[in-house]
Amino acid sequence: MQSKSVYKIPNGKLLKIFLDFNTETRLINSINITGDFFAYPEESIEIMEKKLKDTMLVKEELLKKINAVIKKHNIEFIGLDAEGIVEAILRCVK
Repeated sequence: MQSKSVYKIPNGKLLKIFLDFNTETRLINSINITGDFFAYPEESIEIMEKKLKDTMLVKEELLKKINAVIKKHNIEFIGLDAEGIVEAILRCVK
């Protein structure tokens, strides 16, 4: 199923998520993360999108995976955080 959400991070920036997921397994097939935030290094969002493929759409799983990717790749966000990404992703499923 394809879905999208637009979410304003509290005290942050606008985040747009385009999500394709399996409704039976609740696994992410593909995800596109855009918005008016900044991420360093430049390829951070592409890395995040690739690593989220096949992740289950469960808050704890998403948060664990996103935080692991941030730590492993030394990603810095301005106007965005892991909890905001998770909230925007889960809004696609509601």
